[in-house]
Amino acid sequence: MAEVKFEDALKKLEKIVEELERGDLSLDEALKKYQEGIELSRVCSQRLDNAKKKIDLLTKNKKGEFELKPLDEAKTEE
Repeated sequence: MAEVKFEDALKKLEKIVEELERGDLSLDEALKKYQEGIELSRVCSQRLDNAKKKIDLLTKNKKGEFELKPLDEAKTEE
């Protein structure tokens, strides 16, 4: 699938879900839409995972100094 923005992929995915829920597509059309939806879902999931990896939290350590920690590491300390 060509490079597509997260927001655009999500909008397309929502449209596909609406079309499938209406139930007026032929079996072949529904299968094509379903496959496209799965691909878009993977794109969105991958983009969210990549964004999560980029998020760092600024926290104070025991010495009172600020340091950057990955989001997952900061969660485990809470």
